[in-house]
Amino acid sequence: MSQEVNDAKEEKAYFLSVLSTFQSYREQSLLRIEHKEKCLATLPSYHKKWLSKYKEDLDRFKECIEKNSKFIPIVLQHAHTIFDNVYSNDCATHAEIKVGTLSEGLDKVQSVFKQLMRDWSAMGAAERSQCYQPIIDEIMLQFPEDKFDRLNVNVLVPGAGLGRLAFEIATLGFACQGNEFNLFMLIVSYYVLNHCKKVDEYIIYPWIHQYCNNLSAEHQMTSVRFPDVKPMPTPDSKFSMTAGDFLEVYTDHDQWHCVATCFFIDCAPNVVQFIETIYHILKPGGVWINLGPLLYHYSDVKNEKSVEPSFEVVCEVIKNIGFEMEQCKTGLKTKYCQNPKSMLQYEYDSVYFVCRKSFEVSNGNGVEDGRDEFL
Repeated sequence: MSQEVNDAKEEKAYFLSVLSTFQSYREQSLLRIEHKEKCLATLPSYHKKWLSKYKEDLDRFKECIEKNSKFIPIVLQHAHTIFDNVYSNDCATHAEIKVGTLSEGLDKVQSVFKQLMRDWSAMGAAERSQCYQPIIDEIMLQFPEDKFDRLNVNVLVPGAGLGRLAFEIATLGFACQGNEFNLFMLIVSYYVLNHCKKVDEYIIYPWIHQYCNNLSAEHQMTSVRFPDVKPMPTPDSKFSMTAGDFLEVYTDHDQWHCVATCFFIDCAPNVVQFIETIYHILKPGGVWINLGPLLYHYSDVKNEKSVEPSFEVVCEVIKNIGFEMEQCKTGLKTKYCQNPKSMLQYEYDSVYFVCRKSFEVSNGNGVEDGRDEFL
């Protein structure tokens, strides 16, 4: 068996495991509540009497999980069409592939529900204003309508999640492409962007699995409706989403006028690779706009070769690669998928910067000015 066919089988197996994990959401979530009910049953009778309201709350949580779970088959009925060209081949049938659920899967599904709140609900508007609006404002300043035909301005949004930032940029008339690696996000974003037809069409409970730091059970059962806008760009807009590893998908140099990254660069084991790739794929004179923290997602992952430089060191790397830092701000207050009613609120002091790739580029025979080729 060739390596290519073997890789295709592994990718298909992973895809089917993601689907299976989505399908297990209801069962696994209810099992967690069942465990809590069993713990409650072991308590002294008078404790159980005092906790009768808690027992009633657990029953109400089950109802919310049931409602969340009804959205999943609606999404999954379209999931196979996302990767028709990749997974609808004959290299392996479902029967040949052992399909299971992913060990971290339930957390990933829960994360998608919270991301739907952030990207596509009215309640998420405050977080989007903190995190997306500075990037959008800068793009509009960099490419004013009186000087640029925005349909010819190519903007890339790596780590696009459920696609709201890329959607908003495309809605403003830019040719925008979002890129995402997480299959859980890709499956749900595909449905939202292609099949949601009405505003506030669905209702979900993003924090129903957040059992700690609740002033009341109602706060855990906070619901949101989505989408808050009809997520369909105008017929004239150029908007697309791609699936895959950013480093593998984007290898062609000098393609993009702008790369916009939000809560993204710390998703790499080696942040330098991300910065190098962003530099190479930008056109001479192109701009990189970034906002987010440095959480370094691989920092505590076993057997992962992760480096975690400080922002001071990251800035040196940016300059060494060849970028010109035009703006840099620290301490921007940003939240990520937070329940506004929770007793615990995580808030990042994020960094925001704007970098430019020089117009002067080496062509192998010296240095030439790339201004005429920018658009």
